[in-house]
Amino acid sequence: MARAATATPTAKSAPPKDSFAALLDETLGAGNGLEGSVIKGKVVSIENDTALIDVGLKSEGRVPLREFSVPGRPSEIRVGDMVEVYLERMEDKNGEAMLSRDKAKREEAWTLLEKSFQENKRVEGVIFGRVKGGFTVDLSGAVAFLPGSQVDIRPVRDIGPLMGSPQPFQILKMDRSRGNIVVSRRAVLEESRAEQRSELVANLKEGQVLQGVVKNITDYGAFVDLGGVDGLLHVTDIAWRRINHPSDALHIGQNVTVQVIRFNPETQRISLGMKQLEADPWDGVVAKYPKGTKFKGRVTNITDYGAFVELEPGIEGLVHVSEMSWTKKNVHPGKIVSTSQEVEVMVLDVDPQKRRISLGLKQTLANPWEAFLEKYTPGAEIEGEVKNITEFGLFVGLPGDIDGMVHLSDLSWDKPGDQAIQGFKKNDRVKVKVLDVDVGKERVSLGIKQLQSDPFESGAAKLNKGSVVTCTVTAVHDNGLDVTVSDGVPGFIRKADLSRDRAEQRPDRFAVGEKVDAKITAIDKATRRLTLSVKAREVEEEKQAMAEFGSSDSGASLGDILGAALKSKQDKQDDKQDKDE
Repeated sequence: MARAATATPTAKSAPPKDSFAALLDETLGAGNGLEGSVIKGKVVSIENDTALIDVGLKSEGRVPLREFSVPGRPSEIRVGDMVEVYLERMEDKNGEAMLSRDKAKREEAWTLLEKSFQENKRVEGVIFGRVKGGFTVDLSGAVAFLPGSQVDIRPVRDIGPLMGSPQPFQILKMDRSRGNIVVSRRAVLEESRAEQRSELVANLKEGQVLQGVVKNITDYGAFVDLGGVDGLLHVTDIAWRRINHPSDALHIGQNVTVQVIRFNPETQRISLGMKQLEADPWDGVVAKYPKGTKFKGRVTNITDYGAFVELEPGIEGLVHVSEMSWTKKNVHPGKIVSTSQEVEVMVLDVDPQKRRISLGLKQTLANPWEAFLEKYTPGAEIEGEVKNITEFGLFVGLPGDIDGMVHLSDLSWDKPGDQAIQGFKKNDRVKVKVLDVDVGKERVSLGIKQLQSDPFESGAAKLNKGSVVTCTVTAVHDNGLDVTVSDGVPGFIRKADLSRDRAEQRPDRFAVGEKVDAKITAIDKATRRLTLSVKAREVEEEKQAMAEFGSSDSGASLGDILGAALKSKQDKQDDKQDKDE
């Protein structure tokens, strides 16, 4: 509202021109230097969103209420309050004084800030806005710029908790003519951090429990900020249980409680641990997990050599690949179990010193070899499929998902193994006889030739050592003859046994199919072979002739004696034939 005009002089005493100008300046205040300065005024009324302020001039001025509020809070100004405002002009087009609370605060703030900047002192401000590259800060009326890199020592993902609350700042640079102020919160924190670091390192001891914040995560652990100094929390010291990667248990910015495990004052390296603050689950592990007992666990990791099973947090055991299945021997563990699968295992061994537990998966299942032996004892006949053919025999699939082996030597009575095996193909159905079941070695021995009686045994039963038999030549070799006797019993005559006469000891004198009389010198059931000798037969016949004719015909020649002996033998055969007829 306009004030009452001051009294004007009468016409009779009109002042000189210079005096009128001076009076006008005094009345309007143009010459008193108030414009552009901070003055005090009284709040006379509040209308809508403005405050009417009397600063002792010709007219009052209006100031928006928002200029009296702190960012983020409503205005608390009341009628009758004395406030400082900045006088921009004595009158505006409406005849009112042009006042500004913001500029008043800014002028006052700039004065204090310049002093703080010169003395390198911290200032207090409030972050109230976000701009490109950073944030705006209210420094008691003056607006400053806070670069994003200067907010904190570490990158801040969420600045929300910092907005609207008073924070200490360091002025980096300021230019009053341009109205620019750049501040840093990080500089304040680093200064405080250096002080805290010195204090912390001076009092640091092994075994000390501290609070920290996860600063960074790597493959081998996490770095924890202890308040001015960083420590390494290795992945193996995060928890007693297996942790494949630190990020599985921690995240950046997480508050953690840690214990100082090792501290090197010279290098200032700090090793931290979290699991050390918990009870060691391996204490009393032998009593908790006795050998031979079964437990349920969760598969935590699978390797080429087995699978790790967690029995409880911090207690893991290894199921070696050899203990995973009774029948699947050359299969990767990942094809038997899967990660996170719950399985039943048996404790095979516990070593608390090495913190190792050996577990078995197959031991919780029935042993298929034991089950097979209960049903199929040696001598039982069974049918199966040829699973594989190797250089030493056939593998035949048997009930219970196990394989038995037919060795080359058990394929045929009359053929060599390498020949007999050529008559079989993979996936053939064959009938076999169970020869032996070794549960400990997990082996089943089978036979095919044993399905029939051994022709050697039946034939050899009719033969005696020392008997003279008629053989049939089946093969001629450099070192002798392969022959067969009655019922197909095989035999061999060595080259040296083909004749008494060395000149006649030539295998090539004989042909396949030729009949030869020889004496049985040995019956070898192990090799299923007879050893025969023509030479031994000739010697025996000579001895018999000498014994029979040598005393009465002492002067006869050997030829005469043998001739007489042969004639006597022929006569006896003829007599026997006549009797038979």
